[in-house]
Amino acid sequence: MLELTSLTKKFGSFTAVDDISMKVEPGDIYGFLGPNGAGKTTTIKMIATLLKPTSGRVVINGIDAHVAPEKAKRFLSYVPDQPFLYEKLSGMEFLLFVSKMYRMNGEETTGSIREVSEIFEVTPWLSRRIEDYSQGMRQRLVLAAAMLHAPKLIVIDEPMVGLDPKGAETFKEQVRLAAGNGTAIFMTTHQLSLARDVCTRVGIIKSSKLVYESSMEQLSGDGVEELERKYLELTS
Repeated sequence: MLELTSLTKKFGSFTAVDDISMKVEPGDIYGFLGPNGAGKTTTIKMIATLLKPTSGRVVINGIDAHVAPEKAKRFLSYVPDQPFLYEKLSGMEFLLFVSKMYRMNGEETTGSIREVSEIFEVTPWLSRRIEDYSQGMRQRLVLAAAMLHAPKLIVIDEPMVGLDPKGAETFKEQVRLAAGNGTAIFMTTHQLSLARDVCTRVGIIKSSKLVYESSMEQLSGDGVEELERKYLELTS
């Protein structure tokens, strides 16, 4: 579903992402881990076609995302670490706007909005302007929008920002359900416990290079302790 081949991004003499290759298959929940400044967000922005690679390829569902970006992005949902929302829109208007970008028809839109709004518990807020939303409620709305068109690939940069414990559990449950239905999930997180709870595979990036990949099953012992040990060993 997602394939990165020798993906590299340079800003002048600085290499932010250095020759990264990986595959994320349908049903995978891939945790992309690393310290601040390692290259995680730059990688995600290249996947989302917001940044053009210096070299290498991003392929989404068999489509080169930087040759045919509009076609590739039909299969993609992207949640940045600091989502931009049109604050003068209501929650409902924002979801309708997203549905039109993905060319959903009227009946499909109505049912999907009802479903995702109930799942992320934003229904009572849909008539209110986004400027009145708390940070956590904004994150719920963005996650609802990301699920709206049943994408084949969901890319999320720090999904737990602003979420209360109940919202966090809802997110975990929906990620598992989406993966169970064949959606590929690629996410960054600094919460190793989240990676342990939901990820099927993890990769660790350090100083722009992918230095480790493993399935969660291959991590011996208690998942989070072994993951933390490996993470600190590789990034210290």
